[in-house]
Amino acid sequence: MIRVAGVALQVLDQGQGQPILFVHGFPLDHSMWNAQVAALPPGWRAIVPDLRGCGRSQVTPGTVTMEQMADDLAGLLDELGIHEPVVYCGLSMGGYIAWQFLRKYPARLRALVLCDTRSTADTPEAVQSRMKMLDHVLRAGTAYVAEGMMPRLFAAESFQRIGEQIESLRQIILASHPQSIAAALRGIAARPDSTPALAGITVPTLVLVGEHDVITPVAEARSMAAAIPGAQFEIIPRAGHMAPLENPRAFNAALAGFLARLRA
Repeated sequence: MIRVAGVALQVLDQGQGQPILFVHGFPLDHSMWNAQVAALPPGWRAIVPDLRGCGRSQVTPGTVTMEQMADDLAGLLDELGIHEPVVYCGLSMGGYIAWQFLRKYPARLRALVLCDTRSTADTPEAVQSRMKMLDHVLRAGTAYVAEGMMPRLFAAESFQRIGEQIESLRQIILASHPQSIAAALRGIAARPDSTPALAGITVPTLVLVGEHDVITPVAEARSMAAAIPGAQFEIIPRAGHMAPLENPRAFNAALAGFLARLRA
């Protein structure tokens, strides 16, 4: 555990070399990146935290904004003695946090990998849906989140192909603290529209999206990538919203190619 701003954060710190920060989605933990950490090319140091309230990190009830999580990540890097710019790789909520990290700490970014995420704010309908989920979680626990999200997180074929991994992820959601889920939902719903910032991104950027993602569809991801100067865009086949878990071979190949080009 590492204390950042008075909060204890669990973090996996593995490998040596240039740092790459993996930021998980809602309401998961660092283990969603296991296949990426295991396949990371030599010369890279993986920093893989559990965000506050997630996994084994400390629960902080109330509202946890995307800005607060970005501040946590910057503080975590400081505590680890990492002051050089990092490659930031975030999925879904991890992408929402990326926009705030980019806004507040641009000098700490070497490159961006944006996975199955979006730059826009929630629509009023999406906010209403999140508040409904929040209410259910506080009244009845996390099973509502697990049962509601699982069919949307994965491509239909994935349930037959990687059923064991999907069940492990389901157990992570079930083990989450209701107050942590509520705090993150409030923060996600309140996040600003970051689309105007896309044209000003100057670091190398890779946008990845699962072929069958129904939460952040291919068309939306392609449009986001087109708005970022020089961004690379790749579709991960046989995958939904959890592309790194559903098709790690294709995802890791895309990531490895991007990292190789950074060093070229």
